[in-house]
Amino acid sequence: MKVNSRIIQKIAKFLIWSAALLVILILMAIVIYILLKGIPMLSWQFLTEIPRNMGRSGGISSSIVGTLLVTAVAVIVATPFGIGTAFYLTEYTHESRVTRIIRFSAESLAGIPSIVYGLFGFIFFVIYLKLGWSILSGGLTMAIMILPTIIRTSEEAIRTVPNLYREVGFSLGATKWQTIIWTVLPSALPGIANGIILSIGRCVAETAAVILTAGSALRMPTSIFSTTRTMAVHFYILAREGISMENAYGTAALLIIIIFLINVVFNMMVNRFVAKGR
Repeated sequence: MKVNSRIIQKIAKFLIWSAALLVILILMAIVIYILLKGIPMLSWQFLTEIPRNMGRSGGISSSIVGTLLVTAVAVIVATPFGIGTAFYLTEYTHESRVTRIIRFSAESLAGIPSIVYGLFGFIFFVIYLKLGWSILSGGLTMAIMILPTIIRTSEEAIRTVPNLYREVGFSLGATKWQTIIWTVLPSALPGIANGIILSIGRCVAETAAVILTAGSALRMPTSIFSTTRTMAVHFYILAREGISMENAYGTAALLIIIIFLINVVFNMMVNRFVAKGR
């Protein structure tokens, strides 16, 4: 029996739209549920006080500071290596066995469970390098974890820059390095920024690797060598142990709000920078 191609196209379009709509609805339902449960808990006291009584009372100020410091260390360490590797793969070498090995390694690292990164960070940074459970150990472990994401997204962003831009730079007498800095990088910056934002979100939400390397102390960190408890770990422990579901929902709601604000602010900064460079 011959089936009309227009009917098949309509069915396919309906299935695609239905799948996309279902994913969006599920995501929105989860976010709205957590925000409705958690926003009533958010207060000045909750944001500025240190957790007390194992998190049953007090606030989450030390967890907020710990989250920001672990994420900052990870992004500061991983971003230069990730972008540098992406430029090497796209601008400074031809397709070869070496480039294929680097890409295969990055893709393999991206698929490794976070608990494996945590065990590696615990053995290498905490025990072998004697950094102990600290923000530095957690940040360096997270840097290794997000490195594949930054490499792949940066490489794809650089590849989308038209070769015409490079040819114009060379024709004006610019060196390869000058062409990359003043022509390729600004054009690829939005895509690179998206990769960094995804990495920030993964750092903020990670639990297993952070527990094994940064610890779960509730006190306020005083340096990058202090042990700490990130917001995701705090939420996980409160919910798993049944210590305080109210504070767990408050922590989760604040996590969602912080990730949303980071996305908005980072995109605004990148768009302003790109517009200024044109």
